Amino acid sequence: MKIAILLPYKENFSNINTGAVSIFVNDTNNLSQFKHDIKVYGSTTHKHNFPSYTNIKLNKKFLQSTSKIYVNKFLEEIKNKHYDIIEIHNRPNYLEHLSSLTHVKKILFFHNNPLEMLGSKSTFDRINLLKTTDHIVFNSNFIKRCFLKDIDIKDSISKLSVVPQSTSKTKVIFKNKKKLISFVGKLNESKGYDIFGNAVVNILNKYKKWNAIVIGTESRQKYFFRHKRLKHYLFKPNKFILNKLKEVSISVIPSRWDEPFGRSSLEASSRGCAIIRSNKGGLKETTKFSLNLIKLTHEELYKKIEFLINNSNYRTKLQKLNYRNFKFTNNYSSKKIDQLRNKIFGKKKSVDLKKNLKILHITNFNERFNARLHYNTGKRINNALIRLGHNVYQLSDRDIISSNRRIFDFKSEKTLNNKIIDIFNNFNPDIILMGHADLIKYETLVYLKQINNNIKIAQWFLDPLSKYGPDYHNNKNRILKNNDIIDSTFLTTDPSALDFKIKNSFYIPNPVDKSFETLQNFKNTKKNDLFFAMSHGVHRGNLKKGKSDNREIFLNNLSKNKKIICDFYGINNKQPIWAEDFIKKISESNMGLNLSRGKPIKYYSSDRIAQLMGNGLLTFIHQDCQFSDFFNNKEIVTYKNLKDLINKILFYKKNITLRKLIARNGYKKYHKEFSSDKVAKYIISKITNLYSKEKFYWVR
Repeated sequence: MKIAILLPYKENFSNINTGAVSIFVNDTNNLSQFKHDIKVYGSTTHKHNFPSYTNIKLNKKFLQSTSKIYVNKFLEEIKNKHYDIIEIHNRPNYLEHLSSLTHVKKILFFHNNPLEMLGSKSTFDRINLLKTTDHIVFNSNFIKRCFLKDIDIKDSISKLSVVPQSTSKTKVIFKNKKKLISFVGKLNESKGYDIFGNAVVNILNKYKKWNAIVIGTESRQKYFFRHKRLKHYLFKPNKFILNKLKEVSISVIPSRWDEPFGRSSLEASSRGCAIIRSNKGGLKETTKFSLNLIKLTHEELYKKIEFLINNSNYRTKLQKLNYRNFKFTNNYSSKKIDQLRNKIFGKKKSVDLKKNLKILHITNFNERFNARLHYNTGKRINNALIRLGHNVYQLSDRDIISSNRRIFDFKSEKTLNNKIIDIFNNFNPDIILMGHADLIKYETLVYLKQINNNIKIAQWFLDPLSKYGPDYHNNKNRILKNNDIIDSTFLTTDPSALDFKIKNSFYIPNPVDKSFETLQNFKNTKKNDLFFAMSHGVHRGNLKKGKSDNREIFLNNLSKNKKIICDFYGINNKQPIWAEDFIKKISESNMGLNLSRGKPIKYYSSDRIAQLMGNGLLTFIHQDCQFSDFFNNKEIVTYKNLKDLINKILFYKKNITLRKLIARNGYKKYHKEFSSDKVAKYIISKITNLYSKEKFYWVR
């Protein structure tokens, strides 16, 4: 599990002047079972030396939202990292800028009152957060109650958890406690510093053997209390504070404002101090063993301190009760967070523990074309599902539509959907997996969910989805048609590269199948240099008069170079090739061109890439497809334009040994990492939300 943590902008993640959020994040991360897979992102001017931290540098722009700039920079930083979970701390307004991350789980942590923060002030904001996050964590029950104000969340209660602020617990020797009173925090009225100052000066005047310390600052300080036995420290590292608290006998937290939880009280409890506190906000959750200020006055505080000074046995009792009953350790909170991560990500058991899933696989198996289109991705995935031991019922939706057209059901939609319902009732599948099954009605899927609420419905989609590609609007509508009821969607384009959101979507490579891709062209030199094949539609089978493809200009310019022996099909009245003819022709070339329609987009390719690399041809692909993320220059060749491509083809035509080596390496890598078995296993792991021990190379 890979986890990215996004800190609030300007939150200081360093060894000095560290904020409360950073202390919590760092302390719990160090104890997490995922500590080697966590990366913290923030933006601060302070120096940092944490290997798990990345500092985001910002160039702020006039009249532009700093939050938006900050989050966009964060998105740039993680675009190729493939995180499973993103945790956002104390900034609910960041969520609206993270909507493009549809394939990532999101956890929002509240360290302060949601009713006072941008993005969660209104009821509408908070209801929306429940919809857009996978989980929300509060540092106290008080903060949770604030969030729930005017909200009925019976259906979302499982999305909310409380994980308290935490600290370490170390050995405290109570006989070493000094006659020392402490105040830690900002020196302002909200923290009750004026109450403390007036009370403690009077205490020190009366009780000559007692001393006091103050640790904290305030940029607009207006309260100055001086006494020869009152020592004032400016801002100190958390480690210094914790060590000093081991000496403190009485710790005072007289806050006027509603403390979210109360770190000063928390840390004083962990070091065995006798605590005097107000009842504001979440302070009462930090300890049960304290003297509570009913009236927030310096007279009332004076009485409480004096009582503890004069009753040493009771003072020691409170100290020991706080220490012995302290449970809010870093280990406690870290384990709770890890439990949430495991629950949300679904790492419960291995896929291998549940074999023989019943899968209804609905796609076009092309029975009506008598094996002309046998070599297709639907068959590759189907083969793999069966090899993995699953019980697969395959339904060829296009064949049913083609053979069952009626006057009153011209598109055969009714026939198809009724047939699916009948099969569902008889077969009772665990999963319905659809591939380009466009005529399945939304109402049918809803009905099947009503019959069995545990059924998982997923789809895979191979066509281009880029707005700069062919059939953009049509393909977008197809993939989003049943999005509300689809549990998982698998694309041969990286979902993050799209300009629209697909719920719970994942990238899959075009799989290679060991029973389909059986050639090893790299073993011998072939008569042709470069192979390329396309068509005007797989179902037509031949070229359509008057129809052209935007790739034809590129291909014609390429074939003008007489030094390159091109073997192209589907262009210039040379008909497309299929089935065994395709295998025969591809076996006669040393190199292959992977050229898809439209502008290149991240990771998109047709299944041509599997046919070329899977059969051992040295393969060329445009650099903007970013396949260099998967294959190095000893496994695949990228090009940037026509001239660059021609130069590289000529180079590898001449350098035969190097050409064969790259083709062989690419063949081995593709069959090892992008096999149909691995792709099918990944699909099943994501659909069922079960953890697979398999490492999937394309998941970064």
